[in-house]
Amino acid sequence: MKKRITTITLITLGLISGCVSVGEHRQAVSNNEGERVTVGTVQKEIKVGMSGAEVVASLGSPNIVSTDEERREVWIYDKLSTETAYSTSKGGISILILGWGGSIAGGGGSYSKSTGASSTSQRTLTVIIKFDKNSRVRDFAYHTSRF
Repeated sequence: MKKRITTITLITLGLISGCVSVGEHRQAVSNNEGERVTVGTVQKEIKVGMSGAEVVASLGSPNIVSTDEERREVWIYDKLSTETAYSTSKGGISILILGWGGSIAGGGGSYSKSTGASSTSQRTLTVIIKFDKNSRVRDFAYHTSRF
């Protein structure tokens, strides 16, 4: 009898441990890989006196190119990132009680549970790079937000 209780306990623990938490689902769907324009990239890479080609090598192509009142180029990088994550998990236990010789003695029981969560966040980054008459960076500014 003690061996049966131990076996049932091990099976039950194995079924329960197969459930995945909401945090584990969120981590599984997050993708932080790839090249992204970040404040850190701007602070580290962009310097006064750089050429336009060097800026493009660091940040990629700008979203907007315009000129100021003195016809000097102004490049604007305007980035918006939206991340949505949704996760669900279902788990359960079913127990079938068998009697001696394989006959069913009393039936069994079951338990199930579902969990779920979703979240959405947005980030913005605006970088403004002003060039001088020789097409070199004369000034730059940035603004970032997360909500």
